Amino acid sequence: MNHDRIHAREPTHDIDRWSVGTIERINERDGHCVFELQADSGGTVELVVTPAIQELVLRRLDLEADESPVGARVWYRKRGG
Repeated sequence: MNHDRIHAREPTHDIDRWSVGTIERINERDGHCVFELQADSGGTVELVVTPAIQELVLRRLDLEADESPVGARVWYRKRGG
């Protein structure tokens, strides 16, 4: 399975290839993590990533132990994008 890409910090490379969104919710589906984002360009975007990538993104958001990632800004690319 090809996975989407997501960063907790603004990318420093190929900046024009990345979009920006805000996390609305995170779910699990078929052993993968699904980030639902509100895209800055409008509309909702669903990103499918591995649990390891989810953990990395959440760790890099520098959240407090009891803080939700909902509302956090992230950068993303849909697979093939």
